[in-house]
Amino acid sequence: MNRRDRVLELLSSERKQSYIPAAFFLHFDESCHRGQAAVDKHLEYFRYTGMDFVKIQYELTFPIMPEIRRPADWARVPRYGRDFFAAQLEVVGGIVERVKNEALVVVTLYSPFMCAGQLVRRGEKGGLEVLTEHLRESPDEVKPGLEAVTESLLLFVRECVKLGVDGFYTSTQGGEQGRFDDPGLFLEYIKPFDLLPMEEASRSCPFNILHICDYHGGYDDLSPYLDYPGQVVNSSLQLASRQISGREISRLFGRPYMGGMERHGVIVTGSEAEIRRAVREVIAGAPERFILAADCTVPSHTAWDNIRIAIDTAHRYGG
Repeated sequence: MNRRDRVLELLSSERKQSYIPAAFFLHFDESCHRGQAAVDKHLEYFRYTGMDFVKIQYELTFPIMPEIRRPADWARVPRYGRDFFAAQLEVVGGIVERVKNEALVVVTLYSPFMCAGQLVRRGEKGGLEVLTEHLRESPDEVKPGLEAVTESLLLFVRECVKLGVDGFYTSTQGGEQGRFDDPGLFLEYIKPFDLLPMEEASRSCPFNILHICDYHGGYDDLSPYLDYPGQVVNSSLQLASRQISGREISRLFGRPYMGGMERHGVIVTGSEAEIRRAVREVIAGAPERFILAADCTVPSHTAWDNIRIAIDTAHRYGG
């Protein structure tokens, strides 16, 4: 049984697994964001670390539109076609061709909210801050821009499916604690656009990972995400002021949990003995269906040897 079969077995079986899949993700140097260099670096990392599937980093940002200064300006956002995504699709196709027979291939998919934030900037304020302000001020005027970005991402998803990917790592932001005083803004103007590309991925692919991203802030409530698609859920174990367990998240979502390791923790700073001990502790408290991973992308300077140690420990656990 190869790595591909082992991960798919995790989805199809309700019994406690005997093999613990593992995967950690990081961004590569900018010189490896495009073309054959990106294909080669992804596969070098995959094979060196021994991880159980390939996750393709998304390194194509939407271009800044200086003309977006007020909510009404979001109507100017264009729909981007295949040519816009060509460089990223070249990387996807190259990796699928090289490795699909031995492992699942998953593509990072940022949400419309996250991508729309790339379109704007104002002085020291980042794009998501500006987008959040505009949504608070006049959400109906921002909505056409979110619709345009969503249509562009739907095209990207469909093109990746044509290339033969097995799924997507679908990342959501916008529902973090404190972003909106009115939770209805998330439910009406962010969640529906999250769901469109995620549902497209779910219809087309067998292995999708729902990632509830806390890069810009934590969460005090995961209930808005319970009906999001995805065969696996990945999130931080910090919920408001308390720590929850992977078992709790798995029960809450009714699907396998991926995670357990803190992205800035021992996986970055620990010795071999410390990493192995931490991995064993995580697995001992993990749900019956589980993939060892971090709560988000680990820092780019993380030693590949540290990641290989963590993955090897997971594979040896119980063996």
